[in-house]
Amino acid sequence: MLGYDDKRNFFRMMVNSPCLLEVNDEESSRTLQAVCKDISATGMSLEVEEPSLEIGTKVNVSIDSQSSQVPSLSAVATVVRCEPESESSCVIGVEISEMN
Repeated sequence: MLGYDDKRNFFRMMVNSPCLLEVNDEESSRTLQAVCKDISATGMSLEVEEPSLEIGTKVNVSIDSQSSQVPSLSAVATVVRCEPESESSCVIGVEISEMN
């Protein structure tokens, strides 16, 4: 039997790179430090120092490049999954709607 990861349409690349996450929800607009765990053509997995983020929340993700050969990444995305990691952090899955 195939596992869920084997059914993906796009290859997921492990990144583990620091990034900034600008959250735009009903509570407020705020910028959080995060770690991009992995990325694919349509989404990302991010570990965030926040107990949870509501599904459907719009976020802007910025990942600075450490190399002049690779451009920085900026994306608009929507939270589609949120799993608690600890009392003060969670891992979110986001669907990318726009890349800049």
